[in-house]
Amino acid sequence: MPRFLLVEDDTISRGFFKAALETLPAQVDTADSLATAMDRARGNQHDLWLIDVNLPDGNGTQLLQELRRSRPDTPALAHTADGDTSIHSRLRDAGFSETLVKPLSREHLLKAVRRALVHTAGSLSAPPVAESEETEGERQDWDETTALAALNGQRHHLLALRELFLAELPGVRDAVAQALREDDVRALRGQLHRLQASCGFVGAARLARAVRQLHQAPESTGAQSRFRVAVDALLQ
Repeated sequence: MPRFLLVEDDTISRGFFKAALETLPAQVDTADSLATAMDRARGNQHDLWLIDVNLPDGNGTQLLQELRRSRPDTPALAHTADGDTSIHSRLRDAGFSETLVKPLSREHLLKAVRRALVHTAGSLSAPPVAESEETEGERQDWDETTALAALNGQRHHLLALRELFLAELPGVRDAVAQALREDDVRALRGQLHRLQASCGFVGAARLARAVRQLHQAPESTGAQSRFRVAVDALLQ
């Protein structure tokens, strides 16, 4: 059974990745920071590293450089919720074989893992999403079909992730509101960046659209209002 090191600071994303990877099957060690990842790597031989681009105590490129000091040949995949494809080439130059854009399906993740394990190159990116005013159909809070497909139909995993997601959502909502009040764009984008991936993994379709719109236009009162309404709909 292969052994992977999964580095992801967002709880929902980490839960999705771990559940999907274990279906290979594979043994998955998890870390939520650069420091924790280095600790997990000591004394363990991993067949693949899956590293979040943005970490609370550094970034994915820094971590990869540190890990490669002792394991120069281990393949690595980067993952991020940032859809800007211009960073993919920089990450490839840094040593990552691919950059995965969250949220992604289980099938895409496992295909990328298999490619990395045989040292072949590829590229995964999320298609651009056109933003528009919500239609009646788009006001649906949960996308069951897409969420279950991403987890290979494992409803118990989906329900567990949603329970955790809803428990964390009030804190994220309050952090977003504070960043807006203080006009702290960096803090705002950091919160929205993590929330976007989490929404995709649990199928929070309406909130995911509101997050993208607020990320693109944080000064828009309409985008702020749609975000609050979408959050309230899930928490009521």
